[in-house]
Amino acid sequence: MANYHVTNPKGSKEWKIIKAGADRASATASTQKEAEKLAKQFSANSGGGEVRIHKPNGGPIRDSDTVAPGNDPFPPRDKKH
Repeated sequence: MANYHVTNPKGSKEWKIIKAGADRASATASTQKEAEKLAKQFSANSGGGEVRIHKPNGGPIRDSDTVAPGNDPFPPRDKKH
């Protein structure tokens, strides 16, 4: 099970997919949508987990998605996906 962050560091034009606890990005993408898709694939391949999407320019977390077979701590509240 692995958690990933989708972030756009301040001053960067690329979106980065960073595994929780890692120092370097696992991959980069030109759009947030593409980065989110890659992060969900990486998480699914490692047994599920959380994908946390940050606001642009190194902002705080704006959304979090559980990738199956991960354990969603609030299943009834997550009605966006």
